[in-house]
Amino acid sequence: MERDGVTSMTQMRHKRGELMGHGGVRLSIAEWRAEDGLAPKALVILVHGYAEHVGRYAHVLEELVARGYAVFTLDHRGHGESAGRRASVARFDHFVDDLHLLVHRAREAYPPLPVFLLGHSMGGLIAIRYALRSDHQADLSGLIVSGAALQVGDDVSSLLKRLGAVLAAVAPNLPIVPRRSGILSVDPEVERRFKADPLCYNGRTRARLAHEILRAGVEARPRLDQLTLPLLAMHGTDDTLTNPAGSRLLVERACSADKTLKLWPGHRHEIFNEPGRAAVIACVTDWLDARVPRTRAATGNAGAA
Repeated sequence: MERDGVTSMTQMRHKRGELMGHGGVRLSIAEWRAEDGLAPKALVILVHGYAEHVGRYAHVLEELVARGYAVFTLDHRGHGESAGRRASVARFDHFVDDLHLLVHRAREAYPPLPVFLLGHSMGGLIAIRYALRSDHQADLSGLIVSGAALQVGDDVSSLLKRLGAVLAAVAPNLPIVPRRSGILSVDPEVERRFKADPLCYNGRTRARLAHEILRAGVEARPRLDQLTLPLLAMHGTDDTLTNPAGSRLLVERACSADKTLKLWPGHRHEIFNEPGRAAVIACVTDWLDARVPRTRAATGNAGAA
């Protein structure tokens, strides 16, 4: 099923559709591109974080599309408009499998164009694990992550982590980790909108998902030297949800010839929603522009989600 429409922001055309993920879970996807008759110069696959949805990135989408990129998005299983128990997953790599379906759909739509991943928080970890799969880096032109969940739970004791592993096995959907306030942005309005958004999950983190995020990060860290893609890792220095040390480790260990670590002083977890968000988004679009040919040609309706 697909729905087509035009936004009023930067005359973006968006086409919504669905994919069937692992286990037959219905995934809500969308493509966003400029309504100017020109082909996009590259594709960006945007991978959102835990407990949220892609609708929270409208301002990021607008800037990417204005710069000539087509953006493909999905709401993760159990998130936003996708199906599945809210904020629940059996295995972390089901998120990665779902992302693979979206990348494949984007490549079918625009076969010759370079593809970049842009992942935030849990979405950053999903993007990293996707890139670490043996044959995927050859199909990607770059990886951008913000606040990647490579290192989380530093304030949780080893005893509680072991208990969490047991609960993940015997009571996977048990809500155990309370959500903390004031961690997203220095702007309290960001937190207020998150809490008021019916597509966001404001409950406690479930045992299985909490364990899977921790495990996925632990498994990924020793393999970071396998990354050879052009890489941009960004993190707020005041992020208390995901440790900036994880982004430092990512850039330190990656074997990419082209790699950049950008730390944003005073920014909390959601650097795209801080008062200085314009500079953060410009950092992303400038980085992409420096690695993508500028040529664009007229196109028809190719690329529908």
